[in-house]
Amino acid sequence: MKHGKKYMDSLKKYDPSKAYDVPAACQLVKDLHYVKFDETVELSVTLKLEKNQTVRDTLVFPHQFTAEKRVLVFCKEERAKEALDAGATYAGPEYLEKVKGGWLDFDVAVATPDMMKDVGRLGMVLGRKGLMPNPKTGTVTPDIAGAVAELKKGRTEFRADKTGVVHIPVGKVSMDAAKTSENVDTFLSELQKKKPADAKVGFIRSVSISSSMGPGVWIDFKEAE
Repeated sequence: MKHGKKYMDSLKKYDPSKAYDVPAACQLVKDLHYVKFDETVELSVTLKLEKNQTVRDTLVFPHQFTAEKRVLVFCKEERAKEALDAGATYAGPEYLEKVKGGWLDFDVAVATPDMMKDVGRLGMVLGRKGLMPNPKTGTVTPDIAGAVAELKKGRTEFRADKTGVVHIPVGKVSMDAAKTSENVDTFLSELQKKKPADAKVGFIRSVSISSSMGPGVWIDFKEAE
């Protein structure tokens, strides 16, 4: 893969083979920033997973960095006001037909359990966009207010891909490095809690952090005992 001159110049500013502690790595990502826009800072964690193992969950970072999400709640008419009062952008059963027709002007969808029979029929539309409500991520729940409140705070989903790597945004280069560092620590702590019971030693194999366009920085990470 070919890289531009600015990218190659940034590689000369640090040791790409060295692993840094979390605060130093987060500061390096800021220092290596060379483009004009506010890049997203992303963490990449390689896990040691067996074929039957997976890791998937959600968390709320202590420091938010994304725009407020537009939340759609699929619920019965009598609960629509409750959802809207909790901060949902849209709520009610009438959105089933709108989504079926291709309307997708929202960022995340929540459904009460009694609506999932109908919501499930929208799999072809919602599934393609990663918007299908799922009990594993807390988006199928009778607690509308609780789910909407967390999503408005910036609740973020994470999951390991087929190769056992978890990619998750943890900040922006414009953020104070200390805040990004705290977000990284929060995620790594949460990830260790999701370690499968039968996972082998060395569950977290490697951790790196980078901005959207910048080079990766290895993080020196040791699993908690």
